[in-house]
Amino acid sequence: MIWQSVADEQLKAEAEKLAKHLATQPTYGLSLIKKAIHAAADNSLDDQLILERDLQRLAGRSSDYKEGVQAFMQKRSPEFKGC
Repeated sequence: MIWQSVADEQLKAEAEKLAKHLATQPTYGLSLIKKAIHAAADNSLDDQLILERDLQRLAGRSSDYKEGVQAFMQKRSPEFKGC
């Protein structure tokens, strides 16, 4: 999926910026999103909705979700562990 284009000379800086951002995000949640995106190519709408429901349940029960909520409530940066 392409959402941005940059000049050749800006590519390395933009890639590093994106990598640094992704490194601060909840990797477990990102893995579930990736799983849903890959499955969408072959799933029917009903199957995809069921999968996404199940993945949302997993995400909502994760330590990263709890950390994200706590960090938000405490007005601090989250420290995600990937689980």
